[in-house]
Amino acid sequence: MAEKAPVGIIGLGVMGSAMSRHIIAAGHEVIGFDIDPARRGEFPGSAVQSAADVARRAQMVLLSLPSSEALAKVAAELATDASPGSVAVEMGTLPLADKEAAHALLASSGIDLLDAPVSGTGLQAADATLVVYSSGEQAAHQQVAPIFDLIGKQTFFLGSFGNGSRMKFVANLLVAVHTLAAAEAHQLGSACGLGTELVQEVIAAGVGSSAMFEIRGPMMAADTYDPPSARLAIILKDAGIIADHARSLDSPTPLLDAAIPLYEAAVEAGLGNLDAAALRQLLAELA
Repeated sequence: MAEKAPVGIIGLGVMGSAMSRHIIAAGHEVIGFDIDPARRGEFPGSAVQSAADVARRAQMVLLSLPSSEALAKVAAELATDASPGSVAVEMGTLPLADKEAAHALLASSGIDLLDAPVSGTGLQAADATLVVYSSGEQAAHQQVAPIFDLIGKQTFFLGSFGNGSRMKFVANLLVAVHTLAAAEAHQLGSACGLGTELVQEVIAAGVGSSAMFEIRGPMMAADTYDPPSARLAIILKDAGIIADHARSLDSPTPLLDAAIPLYEAAVEAGLGNLDAAALRQLLAELA
């Protein structure tokens, strides 16, 4: 049996570390880097000291990064140290213009960058049921597709670079709005005197449910939001990116626009590091 190629991962947070475990379990060596020494220390693969070290040891590198600044820094290191013909995969939710800048920089060094954000929370990353929205050069996508199969339940190849982010903006608009809707529903149920567990069971069985109600509703019913599957502050960050993108297209987003101030209020109330389900706690306090 041919030896499996090593895979690099830069960014070892909730998503990156979960994806790493599935790739390691399939028999690949995984070389990982994070700026946080604690995350490097917990990493089950081969931890290295820089993004450049990852690039030198793996020709396929997944990026799970928190910000545009992090992407720009990592892209600069990859452009210098990765071998021509390498493939990098940007898997976060970031402004499209920043991903396009990284794409152009890496292309100038002969490196393909895929735009492949994922749909799902840390819970889906942990059980390999993410959905991957891949876009960019089809040959690069085909090279990475077997790795996508290890971390998710389904992959969509969406064509030109950037279409992955465009689809993720659509998906995360629904995540932000549906999470708030689930919190409203649970708050109304409590105000009516209905038990939270009963509300969760009955609504989840009917047409009023949603993926967010089924994923985050149990946290709301239990009033337990830690550890987070996706931090409330991250959902707010994504919502701002989506709203900006929609405005650039003159596409109205009235529900998202109504939701963002409540996310902002939750962060201001100190709930930002909890799961986004903690919107339920905010509404209870407002009541």
